[in-house]
Amino acid sequence: MNEIINKLFSFQDLGYKDFHSKLMPTVDKERVIGVRVPVLRKYAKELFKSGNYANFLKDLPHYYYEENNLHAFIIEQIKDYNLCILEVERFLPYIDNWATCDMLTPKCFNKNKLDLYNKIKNWINSNNAYTVRYAVKTLMAFYLDSDFSLEHLDLIQSIKSDKYYVKMAIAWYMATALTKQYDSAIKVIKSNSLDDWTHNKSIQKAVESYRIDNETKKYLKGYKRRISMLTATHFDFNNQQG
Repeated sequence: MNEIINKLFSFQDLGYKDFHSKLMPTVDKERVIGVRVPVLRKYAKELFKSGNYANFLKDLPHYYYEENNLHAFIIEQIKDYNLCILEVERFLPYIDNWATCDMLTPKCFNKNKLDLYNKIKNWINSNNAYTVRYAVKTLMAFYLDSDFSLEHLDLIQSIKSDKYYVKMAIAWYMATALTKQYDSAIKVIKSNSLDDWTHNKSIQKAVESYRIDNETKKYLKGYKRRISMLTATHFDFNNQQG
């Protein structure tokens, strides 16, 4: 694995490291090399094409943040759904930040939506915050268009978590649902089924979207709740994995 790590360090951009590290409070800065995403994607394609990646995928946990991202980008290129989902599930317990979590979106997931949905329902019940986030993110990425079902909103509402990155994922999902499946998603907002912070963040993110017209944005703002500043802003970023 030293060869791969050495290669990653050859791509290092210290300015990018300083900037990007600030976006990830759950990852120690010493674990960030500082490699830009396009560079990582290109390297992942080279490794996948060469076939010299099997041992790297088995070598878990990784130490460096970029190793995790490289791992995700290699998995994304696997075309066989069964093999891909096997590698995803093996990797999920080791994801320790929101960025790596959100980067992993294999195209082959489109090939088996039924099995994938069953996986999502299992992931959503995980004790790992990033596995739950991944479930929500995957549901948003693949099931908000022609494959949408009201059951998905029930699944989202069933999540009970105090983890910031889970709450943000739910808000992100709801905001996107309001742009794509408004008539169904607005019922969730009206039902007051989400906790105060997630409810307000969902509305905020929806209002920030250019895909929602001004009249609807004004209507959504009317559903924002008044909550204390402590509730609105306090999260322990160092305790977001479990």
